[in-house]
Amino acid sequence: MSFLMTHKRSVLLAFAMFFVGVFLLFGFWYYLVSPTHERVEGRVFLVEAGSSLKQVASELEARGIIRSKEFFLLWARVAGGSRNIKAGEYQLNTNMSPLSVFDILRKGRIITHAVTIPEGFTRKQIAETLALKGIVSKKEFLRFTADRDVVKSYGISAHTLEGYLYPDTYHFSRNLPPKAIVEVMVKRFWEAFEPFRERATELGKDLEEVVTLASIVEKETGLADERPLIASVFLNRLRKGIRLASDPTVIYGISEFNGNLTRTDLMARTPYNTYVIKGLPPGPIANPGTASIRAVLYPAETDYLYFVSKNDGSHYFSKTLSEHNRAVRKYQRSRRRSNAGS
Repeated sequence: MSFLMTHKRSVLLAFAMFFVGVFLLFGFWYYLVSPTHERVEGRVFLVEAGSSLKQVASELEARGIIRSKEFFLLWARVAGGSRNIKAGEYQLNTNMSPLSVFDILRKGRIITHAVTIPEGFTRKQIAETLALKGIVSKKEFLRFTADRDVVKSYGISAHTLEGYLYPDTYHFSRNLPPKAIVEVMVKRFWEAFEPFRERATELGKDLEEVVTLASIVEKETGLADERPLIASVFLNRLRKGIRLASDPTVIYGISEFNGNLTRTDLMARTPYNTYVIKGLPPGPIANPGTASIRAVLYPAETDYLYFVSKNDGSHYFSKTLSEHNRAVRKYQRSRRRSNAGS
């Protein structure tokens, strides 16, 4: 009799445990699929670099995005979630279920921001643009891109990464380390340069020479059809041993340029003043686009040695110094009349 009673109690206990287990599973599943609030409140949730899943879960609970960090972490263990979550901003809302929140975090679906780097921007201008978007610290970006070991690690023989941060539209998340940004931009540079590698070898020009001259061409004109002409002038001058005399190179060598290029500036002996030094400056003065690189490797065939601004964005090209001086006088008078009438 006692055996039957014991067996009956065991069966009842087993049933009770089964129903409790089912209840707990149902409750757990209900938690996973139920949002915290019915009202949708969009929130930007920031995961700091190096944050653990436990830290993230605590912050999610504190922000009211999930109800229970314990259940959230339990599901993460069941689902095999990573202990570390990809750093960045996430767009979450209070109408999301914990399952949806976990899926977004696990897959690293961070918010990205479009950043356009125009052709001809300098390393400093790029740093300022990225900093304004909250992508990276300007100071850290400039320090990282001037680290000789970093530059060398990318297979580039230069003092900085000036010239090799390819101008394009990128999508970055905020608060990134400089390395994450630089790797994307330098990789894009190598992709853009690859089609020109054979041509550069054919002409006997090394990478640094091509990029440096392309950066000067980029800064001298914004007109696509003028780039091969500008390149031809500089290449002709280099062949003849004539100084490049490029204003943008002088400006690049002035630490705090105020927008007014003076005669004193043109006479100052700096490594980038091509009115004073012969040949190319020690490195690029900006980050050129594909068109300027192509112009250096496929220049127009001309005898031009000079050019002067026509004050409308275009230039007048000359073969001789006397012709160039006449053009200078003509367009300088035109500019003075324009300034007087403004």
